[in-house]
Amino acid sequence: MAATVLPPLPPQFKSIQHHLRTAQELDKREPVVAYYCRLYAMQTGMKIDSKTPECRKFLSKLMDQLEAMKKQFGDNEAITQEIVGSAHVENYALKMFLYADNEDRAGQFHKNMIKSFYTASLLIDVLTVFGELSEENVQHRKYARWKAAYIHNCLKNGETPQPGPIGMEGESFDVEKEEAGSSSLHSGTTQPTSSSTYEANNVPTSNYTGIHIPPGAHAPANTPAEVPHNTGVTSNTIQPAPQNIPLVDPSLYSAQSAGEVRLTPEDFARAQKYCKYAGSALQYEDVSTAVQNLQKALKLLITGRE
Repeated sequence: MAATVLPPLPPQFKSIQHHLRTAQELDKREPVVAYYCRLYAMQTGMKIDSKTPECRKFLSKLMDQLEAMKKQFGDNEAITQEIVGSAHVENYALKMFLYADNEDRAGQFHKNMIKSFYTASLLIDVLTVFGELSEENVQHRKYARWKAAYIHNCLKNGETPQPGPIGMEGESFDVEKEEAGSSSLHSGTTQPTSSSTYEANNVPTSNYTGIHIPPGAHAPANTPAEVPHNTGVTSNTIQPAPQNIPLVDPSLYSAQSAGEVRLTPEDFARAQKYCKYAGSALQYEDVSTAVQNLQKALKLLITGRE
């Protein structure tokens, strides 16, 4: 990671401070995700204020960081090809979500899982760099933010949280004060101007009782998220879970093109997307997701239908 020094964070950019902080935390473990966190912060900052001197100076230095990272990781497909980058960031975000969701359902409430829920929501924000979020990811983001606030407030008040998607409204959570032992952004990097709070109007107020989020359904079951470092919390080691490999669709064995199947450019793009998703899933040793996506690509190429 380049040693470009960022000036203090302008107050106007308070909403992106945690995306930048996440980028800093992931620089060594997940540089691709860190890159896109900064890209999201850059794009969002440009929309907020690109004219005042302090904002222009900050964005200019952030752009220097991005250029340095792009040069450093220029041979990485996840940086050079958005479709690969999108799959990589999404897999990592959902891996974080799954770790927190499984801990929640097991009744294991601690600051690591709270931070994992919150980080997952930030990374889903980052996916907007690649386009509009899927409805599923919109729901994951809302649920993750709400869960982080709800569990935090329960622990803070000495209450026992209820696991799973129960109904709760209007939670707020001061991230800066409550991330136990989490390092602040150091001198020479972005400095938060004030503590960032989950504002009540940003937390979903709908009742989540009706949402079905089965554990293990959203990310590789055998690759729980890396537990956030320096939180001062001891968590049980997560053992790899056995994978349920989907059966190969028998229709693919006998599938033949119905006449001359004319594939459109969109069909080729979708097939490529499924193959890239499969490749990204294999980085996390998630055979099930890889097989599912490869079958989708094969069916599309053979029959012209999904």
